[in-house]
Amino acid sequence: MKIKLPLIQVFSISFIGRLSKTAYMTSRQKIKEAVSRSTKALSLKPSLGLGTGLSKTRITNGLSCEITEGNYKLTADMPESVGGNASGPTPGVYGRAAFGSCLAIGYMMKASAMNIKIDSLEVEVQADYDDGALFGTSSAPPGYLEVRYTVTIESDAAEDEILQMLDIADKQSPYLDVFNRQQKCTRDVHIISSKISS
Repeated sequence: MKIKLPLIQVFSISFIGRLSKTAYMTSRQKIKEAVSRSTKALSLKPSLGLGTGLSKTRITNGLSCEITEGNYKLTADMPESVGGNASGPTPGVYGRAAFGSCLAIGYMMKASAMNIKIDSLEVEVQADYDDGALFGTSSAPPGYLEVRYTVTIESDAAEDEILQMLDIADKQSPYLDVFNRQQKCTRDVHIISSKISS
């Protein structure tokens, strides 16, 4: 059965995977066991789930940015048409990718935990925006005007089981929550200048 579900409503990035039967069984079992261990540990000691993510972004050339978090290093930039060097994806690409991949990973984790075999899974994210807000020429909000995502799943499992799995995974999705709920956001400023006395 192939189900295409237009869910809540996000630019098109897709996440898809198809595994051989042996690789899939090994992968699904690995995911299921890891999820089970983590769930048990967090149930026994909820404080294990608390943490703070920390990434640093540094301008390297014009609008080009180097982003580091742990051992990962990424590059973000803007198109040449707006003064960038086009040396990497825009921040918007990373934002949509974070959302889509978070959903896709969450679905596979939940499907493994619920013993639902998934042959392939794809999440497409579309986001409407008005760049005029970025340049101060529009009264629209600078963020997305509307976000939509479509989940395409290939599976022989019953449709109601798949829909239940998606509903539970959506409820527990960190980035669906980020996109849906306003979080507290604070700014600290550190100015380094020879003209500022200590």
